[in-house]
Amino acid sequence: MAELHLDNVKKRYGALEILHGINLAVEDGEFVVLVGPSGCGKSTLLRMIAGLETVSDGEIRIGGLRANEVPPQKRNISMVFQSYALFPHMTVKDNITFGPRIRRENAQETKEKLNRAASMLNLGAYLDRHPGQLSGGQRQRVAMGRSIVRNPDLFLFDEPLSNLDAQLRMQMRTEIKALHHKFKSTIIYVTHDQIEAMTMADRIVVMNGGRIEQVGTPIELYDHPANLFVAGFLGSPAMSFIDGTVLMSNQGASVRLSDGALVPVAGTSAPDGASVTLGIRPEHYRLDPAGPIRLVVNVIEPTGSESHVYGHVGPSEVRAVFRERISVSPGETLNLSVEPEKVHLFDANTGVRLPGASV
Repeated sequence: MAELHLDNVKKRYGALEILHGINLAVEDGEFVVLVGPSGCGKSTLLRMIAGLETVSDGEIRIGGLRANEVPPQKRNISMVFQSYALFPHMTVKDNITFGPRIRRENAQETKEKLNRAASMLNLGAYLDRHPGQLSGGQRQRVAMGRSIVRNPDLFLFDEPLSNLDAQLRMQMRTEIKALHHKFKSTIIYVTHDQIEAMTMADRIVVMNGGRIEQVGTPIELYDHPANLFVAGFLGSPAMSFIDGTVLMSNQGASVRLSDGALVPVAGTSAPDGASVTLGIRPEHYRLDPAGPIRLVVNVIEPTGSESHVYGHVGPSEVRAVFRERISVSPGETLNLSVEPEKVHLFDANTGVRLPGASV
């Protein structure tokens, strides 16, 4: 395995710059997930690490060695694609061992690698089948097996689960994470699914518009998002945002909403009268007859274990999640409260998180 360093990496197509100076250090054995909306540059960055795209500026170092000019086949990197990229005319066994056979590795060692990969991925019963005879999840396992037998320095995954149904995605997330724990491999994993990012990563890199917005552990990013983009992107359901004005009094800090309601907050560096955006996770709302937040209900979604309520507070759209089953109809108003320590505050003009509040 090997560490990865990206130093001011940029990518341009002509005059159009796609990546704007990416700086990132990935430790040996770390599972790092690149997450962001479509078009943010995460797959382009992954392909640059693999050597499939050239570096316009900056430096990529793998294992301490500059890799900018090293061709893909010499980087000892294995990449698992969204489309599986299997040879349809080959059996599972031949797909998995294709690399070692091309490199003319020892036949007995290749067989041992095959058996190990097949055992780990539960593919033993399918070695003589062709990809067309397999399910989507089985095909992805074959693609992973082909990566495992190479013993790469880096595993690269480019949205490998996006073609699978929800149940298979959950199963494959578990299997990939288990493989990481077993091999202690260095993994760079690209996805637009923030649930995958939260459940799999040691650290998450949130990208937007060709830039890194924030890097940290899943819990760090969830509890302390650096800005409105990160706060709204991570979390399912997403954080809701309500604009207001800071009010300082002898009782402490609060935020006055557009309807005049005062929401207490756990301290803030913003001065009295400052325009702020208040962020609240859906699960942090509480039903409270005396609560200051008045949610006008639009839609109710009972899920069995939870009740999801969509509505608006003044002009702001809000989603609240309650563990209990509640009886409410569209058009009704729910009074809600939130613990001051669970209120996030952001500068209304810059979108940057304001220090003071904590979760």
